[in-house]
Amino acid sequence: MIIVLKNKKGTILMLTLVFTTIFSLTALGIAGWVNYQHRLSRQKVSWHNALQIAEAGINYYRWHLAHAPGDYTDGTGLPGPYIHDYTDPQGAIIGKFSLEIAPANECTSSVIIKSTGWTTIEPNTKRVIAMRYGQESLAAYAFLTNANVWFGNNESLHGEVHSNGGIRMDGQSDSLVTSAKETYICGTEHGCNNEEKPGIWGTGSDQSLWNFPVSNIDFEALTIDLATLKGQAESSGIFLQQQGLGYHIVFKDNGTFDVYRVTKLEHPVWGYDMEKWKRESNDIQTQSFEANYPISGECNIIFAEDDVWVDGVVKGRITLAVAKLPAVSNSYRKIVINDNLTYFEKNGLHVLGLIAQRDIIVPYSSAPEYLEIDAAMIAQNGRIFRYYYENDLKESITTYGSIISNNTWTWTWLNSFGNPISGYEETSTVYDPNLKYKPPPYFPTKETYTFLRWGEETDKQ
Repeated sequence: MIIVLKNKKGTILMLTLVFTTIFSLTALGIAGWVNYQHRLSRQKVSWHNALQIAEAGINYYRWHLAHAPGDYTDGTGLPGPYIHDYTDPQGAIIGKFSLEIAPANECTSSVIIKSTGWTTIEPNTKRVIAMRYGQESLAAYAFLTNANVWFGNNESLHGEVHSNGGIRMDGQSDSLVTSAKETYICGTEHGCNNEEKPGIWGTGSDQSLWNFPVSNIDFEALTIDLATLKGQAESSGIFLQQQGLGYHIVFKDNGTFDVYRVTKLEHPVWGYDMEKWKRESNDIQTQSFEANYPISGECNIIFAEDDVWVDGVVKGRITLAVAKLPAVSNSYRKIVINDNLTYFEKNGLHVLGLIAQRDIIVPYSSAPEYLEIDAAMIAQNGRIFRYYYENDLKESITTYGSIISNNTWTWTWLNSFGNPISGYEETSTVYDPNLKYKPPPYFPTKETYTFLRWGEETDKQ
C-alpha cells in the first residue's frame, strides 16, 4: 500500500505539472493573442489617425498660402521638410505632420503640397497625401480687355469674356460674358450716339450668360515685369538686341525656330489705328537669315528689344516677349502676326505666349484670307487688332487661346448697321482649356489658389 501511495503522489504531481504547463501555455497564448489584437487595434486606429493628421497638414498649408501667397518655405526661408506637432482639443501632442512643398515658378502655376502624418504612439505608421494647388492663368479667358468692346453679328466666342468697360454683344457666345460696368457711354465707334447703355447689351445669343456689374480686373496689377523676362532670356533663353527694322521668327514643326533679320519693308499704306490715320508698312519685303534655335524643355523664352514678325508651326512650350527698355511710350515694341501661326497639336504640349509692350497686329497684305492664330496674347500697353484699311475685307480669322488687350480690340471694322467693311468678315475666338492652369512660360496668373487634385500618394510602414 505504501508503494502504491507513493506512486499515486508521483502521478498526481506529474498530472499537476502537465496541467500547469498546459494552462501556462494557454494563458500565454491568450495573453499574446490579446496583446496582438491590442497592437493591431492600435495600429488600425493610428493608421486612420495618420491620414487625418496628414490631411491637417494639407489644410494648414492651404491656410498659410491664403495669408502668404508667395511663401513656399513655411515662413522659415529655409528648405524643407517642415515638421509640426498635431494636438488634441486639450492641447496634448498626439502626432506630427511633415510638409514638402514643390513651389510654383515661371513655368508652372501650380504648387504641390505633400504631407506625411503619423501618431506619437505608432510613429512608424505613416500616411502621405499629395495635393496640387493651382493659380488660375489669365489665359483662362478667351477674351479680356480693359476697354469698351463691340462683338458684331459675324463673330463667335467660345470661352469666358470679360471687359472692364461696356460690351455691345451682337455675336454668338457659349460661356460667361461679364462687364465691370453697370452702365456706360456707348460712342460712335460702337454704333451709338454717345448714349448710356447697360454694361452688356445687344442682340447676341444666350443672354442668360451675361453678368454685370462684376469686379474689375486690375490691369495695372497684371502688368508683367518685362525687365525680368529680359534678364531670363539673357541668362537662359534667346535675347535679340535692337537692330534696324526688327526680326522675323518662323516656328517649325520639328521643334525649332528660325530667326531672320528684316532688311526692307513694303511700300507704306494708309491705315486707321482707332486714334488717327497713319501711313506706314507692316509687311516684310526682304530679310536675311540669322540662326536656328531649338525649343527644349518646359520653360523657353525669347525676348527681343525690337519689333518682331511671327508665324509658323509651334512644337513645344515657349513665350515671345518684345519691349524696349527702359520703357518710353514712343518707343514701345510690337508683334506682327505675319501669317498662320498654329500648334503642332492642340493637346497642351505645344503652347505659345505672345507678350507685346504695345500692340499685336495683323498686317495689310501678308496676312492670308483665312488666318489662324494659336497663342495666348497680351498687348500690355496697347491693343490687339488690325488697322482699318479702306476697301480691304478678308474672309475669316480664328484665334485659339486668349486675347488680352489693354485698349480697344478688333479684327473687324463695322459700319453703323453692324456690317463688316474692313478687316475680317468672320471671326471666331476659341478658348484653349489646356492653358487655365498650365499657361505659357512666364504668363501672368491670379493671386488666389484653386484646388486641382488630391490623393493619397504612398503609405509607409
